[in-house]
Amino acid sequence: MMKNLIYKVSPIPLEENKIKLNEALFHNANGYIGVRYDFEEGYPEGSDFLPSQYINSFYDIFDTHQAENLFGLIRKREIILNIANTQGITLILDDEIFSMFEGEVLESSLELDMQKGITTRKVKWRSPKGKAIELKITRMASFFQLPLFTIEYEINCLNFSGKLDIISTHDGDVFNYHDPHDPRNASEKMKLLIPVLCEVMEGFTFITSKTTASDLTVCSCVGHHLSQDCEHEHMIKDHKAKFLLETEAVQGKPFKLIKYAVFCDSLRHENCRKQAFLEMEKARSHSLDYLYQQQVKYLSAFWDHSWVEIEGDDQADLALKYNVYQLIQSVGKDRFSNISPKGLSGDGYEGHYFWDTEMYIQPFFTITQPEISKSLISYRYNSLPKARENAQIMGHSKGVLYPWRTITGKECSGYFPAGSAQYHINGAIAHSIISYYFAVKDQSWLINEGLEVIFETARLWLETGNFHQGRFLINTVTGPDEYTCIVNNNFYTNAIAQYHLQWAAKWYRLFQDNGDFQKLIRKIKLTEEEIDAFEQAAEKMYLPYDETLDINPQDDSFLQKKRWEIDSIPPEKFPLLLNYHPLFIYRHQICKQVDTILAHYILEDLCSTTTIRNSYAYYEKISTHDSSLSKSIFCIMAARLSMVSKAWKYFMDVVHLDLKNLCKNTKDGIHTANMAGSYLALVYGFAGFRMKEEGLFFEPCVPEQWKGYQFCIAYRDSRIHVEVNHTECVFKLKQGSKKELTIYGKTYTLEDMLKVELQEIKETVLEDCESLR
Repeated sequence: MMKNLIYKVSPIPLEENKIKLNEALFHNANGYIGVRYDFEEGYPEGSDFLPSQYINSFYDIFDTHQAENLFGLIRKREIILNIANTQGITLILDDEIFSMFEGEVLESSLELDMQKGITTRKVKWRSPKGKAIELKITRMASFFQLPLFTIEYEINCLNFSGKLDIISTHDGDVFNYHDPHDPRNASEKMKLLIPVLCEVMEGFTFITSKTTASDLTVCSCVGHHLSQDCEHEHMIKDHKAKFLLETEAVQGKPFKLIKYAVFCDSLRHENCRKQAFLEMEKARSHSLDYLYQQQVKYLSAFWDHSWVEIEGDDQADLALKYNVYQLIQSVGKDRFSNISPKGLSGDGYEGHYFWDTEMYIQPFFTITQPEISKSLISYRYNSLPKARENAQIMGHSKGVLYPWRTITGKECSGYFPAGSAQYHINGAIAHSIISYYFAVKDQSWLINEGLEVIFETARLWLETGNFHQGRFLINTVTGPDEYTCIVNNNFYTNAIAQYHLQWAAKWYRLFQDNGDFQKLIRKIKLTEEEIDAFEQAAEKMYLPYDETLDINPQDDSFLQKKRWEIDSIPPEKFPLLLNYHPLFIYRHQICKQVDTILAHYILEDLCSTTTIRNSYAYYEKISTHDSSLSKSIFCIMAARLSMVSKAWKYFMDVVHLDLKNLCKNTKDGIHTANMAGSYLALVYGFAGFRMKEEGLFFEPCVPEQWKGYQFCIAYRDSRIHVEVNHTECVFKLKQGSKKELTIYGKTYTLEDMLKVELQEIKETVLEDCESLR
């Protein structure tokens, strides 16, 4: 039974920073459109609020200036656009305008229902002249019809009858959000979407707008349905359409307005205005109740495949479910789109896609909804030509290099030391393909799509690295830690490159007799000599190791630098990137996020447990966690190393990061990679789940603060439900054929249901870990 799927705040806070926070937390999205929760009636004049709506991957291009005109530095950048605002609804009671900031708010609440896929705002309000009303406003971004967003606006007059006026707006005059003080946001105010046509046709308003540089068009269409007949008309002025209605309100008799909005863009449709009309007709052909039912149906299937539950901590349980829900709201569901660090909840990072997708988010979909994972890989496959161009710009004659941040496939990173130099994105994409293949074992897809990406990205390692004194070295790159840039032999980069090259060579040898595979080899002109080089580079890959400390140094020079003690840094100086010059940071042993520890997580068989444990202790002391990508991996590895209490502490920060605004910037949008990280922390951390070539592995543990937890995974033709408590773990085969599971090193066969007593952690392991507690 699905439970604990409602997140609610009451009363609704009216401080500016909390309003902006809730705009992000209660946004509506479906992977195609995203709408921040801006009050329909707006805000007081002079307030710093920007109503925002987005289409995933709908972008424009603007000039970005480099202080020095060096070759290969980007001159133009892509940015996601704020599209026409369809949220506005002004309510007038006789001559008094409803506002949360005037009169008296008697009761209020804002609620997200993750089972129904709707947000609801309820307000009981008394006007300055004493008129009392009750509002119930329900919003939905439809999973059934992706271009559709609805607002159901219900008014109930509690102590009067009288004149009621409503002005519903559709505004094409929009700007993008900017924050000149935060490098993670656009630094200047930009108007990049220009309305070219605002019209009324068949009772609907249409606004067609064009981008300034990307040559894209978007059309939004708005229609209304009223619960009773009343006078109404449309007005158009300055690219803004208004729907005005006047009626007589009767005390105790609710009046309802339903506002339908659809959005179509020229990336996906040849004639987006025509398509917008068809989408509006489709939406209006169904009752709103039917659309709500379809939303529930979609989410029922989603939760059936993605269910997670923490028993014994309702707050953490709700936060985890909230995070998982945001992933399905945020992820693109077609070949044009992916998932950005802020999803569709804000302008942060300008809507770009990063490696976050492959390393943090895609693992969730791979074992819950593999078809979405496949779509994310297809996005990378379709952008191969631009990745090839990017490699050529970077001086490479063969292979492809995926951009560090992008929308269409072009590099948009303006600061190459912490951007384009992160070649490990190629390894992350390869790792995601390998993991997806483990999960589904779709050989046809691998040969027709996946392997071209694998081989072309593998070629770049040979272009980037070189053999020297019997070792293969990769110099002048940046690893995941953005406080340590442009280094030689970053351990994580070299390790994932080795893994990548090994699988490229292995698959080449494996599929030699396949006709379609041979077509691919001819297409990309892959030679036997290149495969031999892959194998040699993998075999001779240099992986930094310090015998004295028994750790993997982050790179060749990391241990030579001065150690920067975190306790010595004033709290107001975090995050460091906003308070210290990059070169000052780079000269110290200090980490923004996981780097070597991430390699130990995804490639745990590469090093001994002792080396992994020693490395964990070393890097934990110098990690600021200024990146939201950090703590989830520290949580996973703490659980892996039997430090369950420490893992729980990390988990509580990870799972609550957005709902408690721990980074103080959720107003700019949610942190989708961290949200996925909270899921990985439960499944890969506490449950000890690993999916390898040999099959499925588990080493479960339970924090003492919980009673247990449960989750579902998809693997090949099967769906498996896992329940873990302090004494046993129970595996139930919900669908598919029997599977072999390895639990604490012992192999079992799951045919229907399997119960396994949890092994006690060995005393020697506890003793080894004691120094890290």
